[in-house]
Amino acid sequence: MTMSNGKNVGYIRVSTLLQNTDRQLVDIELDKVFEDRISGKDAKRPQLEACLQYLREDDVLYVHSIDRLARNLADLLNLVKIINDKGVTLTFVKEQMTFVPNDSQNFHQKFTLQILGAVAEFERELLLERQREGIKIAQAKNKYKNCGRKEKLSKKEQNEIVDLISNGESVAVTARKYNVSRQTIYTILHRSNIEKQSKNSNEAA
Repeated sequence: MTMSNGKNVGYIRVSTLLQNTDRQLVDIELDKVFEDRISGKDAKRPQLEACLQYLREDDVLYVHSIDRLARNLADLLNLVKIINDKGVTLTFVKEQMTFVPNDSQNFHQKFTLQILGAVAEFERELLLERQREGIKIAQAKNKYKNCGRKEKLSKKEQNEIVDLISNGESVAVTARKYNVSRQTIYTILHRSNIEKQSKNSNEAA
């Protein structure tokens, strides 16, 4: 719905700098667009705040979908109220829902909005839970791989490395020869030095 004296304003949000905003509001002719590249859970959304300050009575605000505007259900309901109280019409394109200021007949859509907002919030929590589980699984696998890397060089090879470095071979050349990182060489040398100090201490005692 477009008011005769108002402007068509768009608000776009993507979660990271890597996401593309081209698909949002592409078929709508807009006079002004505000775009945030920030997580939806972040309370500080500079362009949304700028958008709310910019809006004037009779403007129409277009948002691609509910989850692009709000962090949770309470945030959603609060933003809808703020926008409508300014005399601005709010349209969610994906859900095909429009909220007009002072519309006493819009009870059904407001009820539907609460349901959709609650579902969106629930789905977001499920996604976060799956991400946390994925991180734990990845961490467990990495831990297993790290254990494998610790045993990559045999004790004999580690002694050979210590001898090579002691005889003037460079760390870089030795690392390439044994196909390991320079940090691995330093770790072996450090461990060898500790073992040597421990041995000397025991002999002195």
